[in-house]
Amino acid sequence: MPFDTSSPALARALAGQNYDEPTPVQSAVIAPDTAGRDMLVSAQTGSGKTVAYGLAIGETLLGAEESLPRAGAPLALVIAPTRELALQVQRELLWLYKDAGGRIVSCVGGMDPIKEKRQLMDGAHIVVGTPGRLRDHLERGRLDISALAAVVLDEADEMLDLGFREDLEFILEATPEEKQTLLFSATMPRDIANLARRYQRDALRIEVAGKKVGHADIEYRAVRVSPREIEHSVVNLLRFFEAPGAIVFCNTREAVRHLTATLQERGFSAVALSGELGQNERNLALQALRDGRARVCVATDVAARGIDLPGLGLVIHAELPHDAESLQHRSGRTGRAGRKGVSVLLVPPSRRRKAEGLMAEARVTAQWSGPPTAEEVRVLDQERMLSDPQLSELPATEDADLAAALMAQYSPQELASALVRLYRARLPAPEEVTDPGEGRGRREAPARSSAPMGGGTWFRMPVGRRKNADPKWLLPLICRRGNLTKSDIGAIRIFDNETIFEIAEPLAESFLVSARASEAGDYPIEPHDGSQPERRPQGRGGYGHGGGHGAGGHSHGGRGKGGPGGKSHGASNAGNSHHGGQYGAGRHEGGQGAGGQHQPSVRGWSPVAPSAKAPRGAKGKARPRG
Repeated sequence: MPFDTSSPALARALAGQNYDEPTPVQSAVIAPDTAGRDMLVSAQTGSGKTVAYGLAIGETLLGAEESLPRAGAPLALVIAPTRELALQVQRELLWLYKDAGGRIVSCVGGMDPIKEKRQLMDGAHIVVGTPGRLRDHLERGRLDISALAAVVLDEADEMLDLGFREDLEFILEATPEEKQTLLFSATMPRDIANLARRYQRDALRIEVAGKKVGHADIEYRAVRVSPREIEHSVVNLLRFFEAPGAIVFCNTREAVRHLTATLQERGFSAVALSGELGQNERNLALQALRDGRARVCVATDVAARGIDLPGLGLVIHAELPHDAESLQHRSGRTGRAGRKGVSVLLVPPSRRRKAEGLMAEARVTAQWSGPPTAEEVRVLDQERMLSDPQLSELPATEDADLAAALMAQYSPQELASALVRLYRARLPAPEEVTDPGEGRGRREAPARSSAPMGGGTWFRMPVGRRKNADPKWLLPLICRRGNLTKSDIGAIRIFDNETIFEIAEPLAESFLVSARASEAGDYPIEPHDGSQPERRPQGRGGYGHGGGHGAGGHSHGGRGKGGPGGKSHGASNAGNSHHGGQYGAGRHEGGQGAGGQHQPSVRGWSPVAPSAKAPRGAKGKARPRG
């Protein structure tokens, strides 16, 4: 059905933007029985809710009038969780209220507060802002909300999740008693219901789509990937779909930074969005995406909240979201306004059960496959080139003259070959990738070298023997955190308060990115700086994992306790240590050395080559003599 609005100015604005049919949420909030009423609306991201509440408050502010009165104290207040969403809302309301003479002012963190103060003093019909900045203006007397007729809380659940409850309550307490209050939220947890009961009167509950129902215009795909090939798979997916705009989600700032650099090196026009960027950098990145200078955005969930990227056709989850709600929020960046979109989850074998659980909870069904191969990308490139409309367009005069000169000098085959080379040269090359197969929770990464690990990269974790650290559970934990197999892990050294371990050099960078994407309760993992870990006090020593005997020292399988100075008491003979004269309370099982070094003997670990000097005094067992 067509839009049914009593305001001629708003009707003209909608027609000018080619809004012919309202979305379900727009139809619901402008129905005749909703005029002037408080509403509690559950609607997904991308459902057209900004225009919906813009029309709803229009009934309150304009009625059947042609234009708004002269701007003074604001008549409506829209509160949004992030500056990006607030600025996006301002842009939408500017065109919607243009013919009505609406003056829309934004007040958001990261912008010049003095400039905002001047704009408020000049008068506004609608103020759009973030909770913290709005409260600041209220406390400083810069924002007069005594004339408010309508208040909108957009993405109220996000505002509560981000810790803005106190600011919201402060603002709402300061608003007039008589007003229309609209509360929009993607989900309806108990906190939202409590907020509605406290600040709304006889609110009309509108639920446009059931909770956690997948977007109808989004095609979901789940792609099996080897943990080592996640970045290559992202490259091939971007090349396979060739969407006009794409967003790639990572779970940490470090992952965003690393993946953005990787894509830029491969020739993609990519920008990053994460919490470490300043507001000016964020604005420049978003503008590059909107005007087409950049086609790929790599972002974290928090940094992408509220942003609107027109023409976004592809969402890639380089790392799985933490929950089903995040999956829906991420995927909702595409498939908007009736356009189709694709959401792709990259799933290592060890994370398949997690992915299946997320999709089941979000009520979406995905097509499973391996990553697009380089050959598949090249075939699509050929098809796209043959169907390129520029090949069938009539050339301009100067182009025709140049074409004639080229044909006079080169054969058609030479020209066609050169055209193919030029076409391919502007495209990032696809990567060779493998399909790890139909694993269900098993680790099915391709076989890797089991050569000695010498020269690997060391990492540290703040758990040691005082917290009962043991290789039996440390090894699986490291594998899970870094998406690795046992053969990727070298020596493990357990100290009193921490554990250090070695990862194969080629995997170190990707391991750190994965390991830092920790879940609640996980031990943090960071690179080891080479400093000596804390040891037990003198006389107590530690387990010698790969420690060395001094010249002439023998071990008879007993335990010896000794402090600094090279003395060993018990069944072991005295001897000076290979490492600076210190001999800890090591446990040696039948080994002896003449200045030699014992290697770790824990099953499944590669020994440390002599060139890789590990820290000393750690827990472990010396390898028995053969």
